[in-house]
Amino acid sequence: MEISPDAWVLYEWRGLRLNATIAFTWVVMALLVLGSWAITARLSEGERVSRWQVALEVIVTTIRDQIAEVGADRPRRYLPFIGTLFLFIATANLLGIVPGYRPPTGSLSTTAALAICVLIAVPLFSIGARGIAGYLRSYVQPTPLMLPFNLIGEISRTIALAVRLYGNVMSGTVIVGILISVAPFFFPVVMQVLGLLTGLIQAYIFAILAMVYIGSASRSRHRADDPPPNETGD
Repeated sequence: MEISPDAWVLYEWRGLRLNATIAFTWVVMALLVLGSWAITARLSEGERVSRWQVALEVIVTTIRDQIAEVGADRPRRYLPFIGTLFLFIATANLLGIVPGYRPPTGSLSTTAALAICVLIAVPLFSIGARGIAGYLRSYVQPTPLMLPFNLIGEISRTIALAVRLYGNVMSGTVIVGILISVAPFFFPVVMQVLGLLTGLIQAYIFAILAMVYIGSASRSRHRADDPPPNETGD
């Protein structure tokens, strides 16, 4: 049984290999791009709106509210990045019900790439909120002796993000494969339903952890004359 989609080679030409991880990653991205284009192409501000627009507004509002609950100063600032992470992981996992499909999140290379995106986003958002000096100062607080430990913490949480997502998706694939060999009719259906729920939960956890890391690095004190974030909607 092939656990990782990396082992499934779809096409090979002169040493160049197209495996299932790359192919299904592009499938997920294409679905997200086409779906967002189809929904946003006919947005309406009138009284009558399509069901797809309502669904889109619910998703965007829910993600923004979750970002605000984490304690981010301006939820809209982080919405594109966190929302993209959640939608990509959730879509990749939910498509697992399609026969022949292998979720790219079952590959350590994919989860590592997502974790690296978070690793890069943390200093970028932090520098945008606090400046370069403020961000670099956080590595030597409360004492310069904490510098190596803070650097190790940055690397370790990136590895933890990648391994956590990969381990959960891979374990679901292994369990389904075992149950298919034991009871090929009933148990795989139950596990497939549980797998969909787990996929959504993993997407939520990954996005929330990413926001927690970004928010903790970007958090700074507001000036006394700054309005509260919830009132401005930024």
